[in-house]
Amino acid sequence: MPETTKQPDAFKVNSLKNLDEACPVHGHVVWDPARSLWNTLMFGGALLLGPMFFTWDAFAVFLATAAITLCAGHSVGFHRRLIHQSFECPKWLERLLVWCGTAVGMGGPLWTIRLHDFRDWAQRQKDCHPFLRHEKGLLMDGILYLHGKLKLDNPPSFDPGPGIADDPFYHFLDRTWMAHQIPVAVVLFALGGWSWVVWGVFVRVAACTTMHWFISYFAHTRGPQDWTVDGAIIQAHNVPIMAIPTMGESWHSNHHAFPRSARHGLYPGQIDLGWYFIKFLEFFGLAWNIKLPANLPPRPGISPVTDRAMSIASPLQAALSDRPLETPSE
Repeated sequence: MPETTKQPDAFKVNSLKNLDEACPVHGHVVWDPARSLWNTLMFGGALLLGPMFFTWDAFAVFLATAAITLCAGHSVGFHRRLIHQSFECPKWLERLLVWCGTAVGMGGPLWTIRLHDFRDWAQRQKDCHPFLRHEKGLLMDGILYLHGKLKLDNPPSFDPGPGIADDPFYHFLDRTWMAHQIPVAVVLFALGGWSWVVWGVFVRVAACTTMHWFISYFAHTRGPQDWTVDGAIIQAHNVPIMAIPTMGESWHSNHHAFPRSARHGLYPGQIDLGWYFIKFLEFFGLAWNIKLPANLPPRPGISPVTDRAMSIASPLQAALSDRPLETPSE
């Protein structure tokens, strides 16, 4: 049987401990020097060198490397596999996907899990720090997101559990996440010269980092919804225009309702490239035990807000939500 990690609770924020003592409200935003300087370097390189080294083949490299690292790496490797364990796969494949996620250029796997679960836990509460409520407006929110970090007075402790916390490869990636642009740059330079390096590293990292913040801002402030989380200070929204660039991550209302679902685009017309990639892996026997709303345990504390919401739910979820099971529309 392939090596797997311990299965998490389907809806719990699994990596955070001492939540009874932690407070998501009180704290302050401080400068994060390493990421601030890194983001400044990537943005500066993209803005100054991008126009100088533009070629159509370099632009194609930008699109290809962004698609691979965001889809296989960040969306499937980091988010759907490592954080939510929404499907099973061989350990070697998990590590490859997680390396691709590190190659996006935003951080290593442990940092990503901690940041994701910290924000998820805080935004589920009745109140949280203004930084997590995106109260500063678009421009200031972007500056704070890319150059700062929130330090709570009483934060939860962090333990991602067996299979992750005890994996030396993941600790290595976390310590060296910036350096993994070097092998990418070396390969791109050998194949296409400096134009490929500029567009495949500087422009890609700057664009992916900006998009990650952008979708976080809008997916937690405005947009259509099919579900809400009862009692949460921050509700998630779908951002349809960003479905393709984010590999399906922008169907965020769906994801907040069913966080362990491997599929985020749950309704007709909702393109989800990350889900298509998981189905591709399944076809070759590299993904199994794939979680969907229909086979997940019923989740208490969520409410459908559209007529179509229940069409993807299980009968147990319908009973729990006191709503009839809808027939999926074509």
